[in-house]
Amino acid sequence: MDLSPETRLDTLIERDLTLGDAPGILWTPALADSPTPLILLGHPGDIGRMRPRLEARARAAAAQGFASVTLELPGTGARARIVALDEARAELRAAVLAGERPTEDVVDRLILPLVDQAAAEWRALVDALLELPGIGGPVAVSGGIVSLGVRLAATDPRIVAASLFAGSWVPAAILEEARTVTVPAHVLLQWDDEGNDRQQALDLFDALGSTEKTLQANLGGHTGVPSFAGDDAARFLARHLT
Repeated sequence: MDLSPETRLDTLIERDLTLGDAPGILWTPALADSPTPLILLGHPGDIGRMRPRLEARARAAAAQGFASVTLELPGTGARARIVALDEARAELRAAVLAGERPTEDVVDRLILPLVDQAAAEWRALVDALLELPGIGGPVAVSGGIVSLGVRLAATDPRIVAASLFAGSWVPAAILEEARTVTVPAHVLLQWDDEGNDRQQALDLFDALGSTEKTLQANLGGHTGVPSFAGDDAARFLARHLT
């Protein structure tokens, strides 16, 4: 991992990073006086476009005393395109626009290779960050591709909580992995999400093996998440990171 020099943004310190060919951003509280917990900020892809929203989430985390980090997904943003993922993504979008349900094969071809590569990269990123003097864990995952959040929560023992956004298609194999998740989970569902399957999100919540899990469902589409829902997710993370 390579880190850029620090940039001071009021009470937030920002550093760009690269892990292999993947760009990312690390934010830490400027006033932290001890090693801080770490939140993995997920996103749908292209951190250049998402940067203002990610920074806002990082500021909220820093106000609670937490560091946060994000990493570009494979095949998105400035990273090299992956032809097979692009083809599967185009097929999925075409099905949704036609009012049809994407086939399991299309969902598998898009999500499973993406999760396999991204989860390995995120674990390597956490390895590197926990060696820094200002970051001490524990670690939580927040938002982004829900299947990636499930994979990380199921396989990385350093993660103590998962705040999941049920806003993307979920392969059957990931539903099975969800049964092995034991950390506390907070699942956010937009009830009228136009591009995703509500029942699939409910099935995912039901499958999670966590003994502490909460489903928060709000009316509205994919981008209509109410501000108080973010506040509730932040309180969930604070409860388990402190």
